[in-house]
Parts: sequence; C-alpha cells; structure tokens
Amino acid sequence: MLDPAINRIASISLDEASVIARSEDVERERQVALRDLVEDNLFRPLRASEAGQQGPWQVHLSVVDGMLAWNLTDGANEAAGTIGLGLARMKRHVRDYFAICDSYFKALRRNSAQEIETIDMARRAIHDRGTRQLLESLEGKVETDFATARRLFTLICVLHIRA
Repeated sequence: MLDPAINRIASISLDEASVIARSEDVERERQVALRDLVEDNLFRPLRASEAGQQGPWQVHLSVVDGMLAWNLTDGANEAAGTIGLGLARMKRHVRDYFAICDSYFKALRRNSAQEIETIDMARRAIHDRGTRQLLESLEGKVETDFATARRLFTLICVLHIRA
C-alpha cells in the first residue's frame, strides 16, 4: 500500500510559454483539473523512488520536441529527474477530446438538456480512452491511479492548445 502522504503531487505547473491564449471554457477546465489533482492524487515516480527520493512531488509539465516532459522535484526540494513520454500515441485522443469539448461547450449555450447529455457522455468516453492511453504510457515509470491520470490527461490536453 502506498503512503498517500509522500506518494502524491503537492504542486503542479504547466509550461505557459507554449500556450498563447485559452478560451474561458478551457481555462476553467485547467483550473478545475489543477485544483482537483492537488487535492486528491496518487503519484509515485518509480525511478526517483527507487533512488531513495520521496515526495510529495512537485511536477512541471511541458512539451519539448514532441515529447511530454515531466520535471520532478522531491519532498526535500531536490531535483528528481525528468520523465519523458512520446506524444504521438496520444495525439488522436487529444484531438478527439478537444473536438468533442468544442461541441459540448457550444451545446451548453444553445441545445436541449438531452443533446447536452449525449455529447457529455461521448466526451467522458473519449476522455477515459485518453486516460487509459496515458496509464499505458506511464507503466513502468509512474505508479498512479485512474482518477489522477484522468486529471493529468486534461492538463496534457491544455498544453496542446494553440491559439
């Protein structure tokens, strides 16, 4: 059993240099994901943990040369390495997620409750597929749970937005 006091993300930041602008809807999604993630998560980077480092962890997410870079700092404020994930396998999930989110946000403004519910169910299904892909990509690198990976997937999507 993982100790939730040390196997967690204490703070997370995104590389804002890669994002020019966000819509209000996307900014709201980002804020909710950041808040919810810090409040409740399970996160244990395996290489850093095996080297004797412990959390809670500070994570900085950025996209560098088509790779998702997770820069880690441990609970003693020491550098804990960088985890790199190729984004090619996730691009379709990210693209699909934002396409359905765009439909969802437009529907909120002008469609019936039933239409909104249908789009929201599709949005959650696409989000869950992206989350499962992220969990697969993190296998052997980070120990985490579905809820944490789900919030991380939202933040990864935000990093892909170009104005």
